Amino acid sequence: MRSVVERMARAQHTPLWEMTVEQARQAYGIGAGVLEIAKPALARVEDLHIPARDGFQIPARLYAASWDPLQPVLLFTHGGGFTIGSVDTHDTLCRELAHQAGCMVVSVDYRLAPEHRFPTASNDAWDALQWLVAEGMALGADTGRVAVGGDSAGGTLAAVNAILARDAGIDLALQLLIYPGCAAHQDTPSHARYSEGPILTKPMISWMFSNYLRSLADREDWRFAPLLAPDLRGLAPASIHLAQCDSLVDEGVMYADRLRAAGIEVDLHTYAGVAHEFVKMGRALKEARACHAQMAQALRAAFD
Repeated sequence: MRSVVERMARAQHTPLWEMTVEQARQAYGIGAGVLEIAKPALARVEDLHIPARDGFQIPARLYAASWDPLQPVLLFTHGGGFTIGSVDTHDTLCRELAHQAGCMVVSVDYRLAPEHRFPTASNDAWDALQWLVAEGMALGADTGRVAVGGDSAGGTLAAVNAILARDAGIDLALQLLIYPGCAAHQDTPSHARYSEGPILTKPMISWMFSNYLRSLADREDWRFAPLLAPDLRGLAPASIHLAQCDSLVDEGVMYADRLRAAGIEVDLHTYAGVAHEFVKMGRALKEARACHAQMAQALRAAFD
């Protein structure tokens, strides 16, 4: 991890928060695959569109290792602070999950900020989940075996989807949360400890959230900060994967503790010595490859 960080520093790239939003998206897109494992070949990769509540057609991508009918399915929401990231930047990760877990993955290209501020991303993610449960059989999915998952901001969206699913009577098999954002304010000890990174810095977080949130009041909405949700009872089991050297690690542990206190089964993994985004660095980090295997195992067990 230190070697990765040093190489990034030597490259002297302009920080994302000093770019325009479009420049930041392009830069993140260019760099997203540099340290990824080789893309697994899959039998089935299809682009599709999912209707949102306002008539917008949300782009999405379906991955499956086979054409077998009635495959369990993971709805995946990518990270990027609600501002950057896309189906393309998380293509390899979704392919690997489909490959190792033997399930279908539907990755959602929800709308980004600042063009679309809170709660658009959350609404798009929830609309996608409802659509998948209602229409997934036409894709070959087993809509009785559905999980939600995502990394960073996408982990926030997955956690929120799990709560909304419970309230709507949708029985999810698993919530797969990869270093999710969970807190209303960035005031935990890990935010102070890793304010200058590696990878995720205080200025980057502030820039992303200033793009996404309409006002300070939005911070107190549990759809932005799942730790503020009043009741976590009855949620799907959680498989949570955190990076030790990450601003978000403390709030991830806090959310795991709250879930356990609400009687939810939680499988928590904290990967030592690695930073935010590590899960997408499998060519350089054995911890990323170990995380892929642990996530796939959790999905297989939940879908059995």
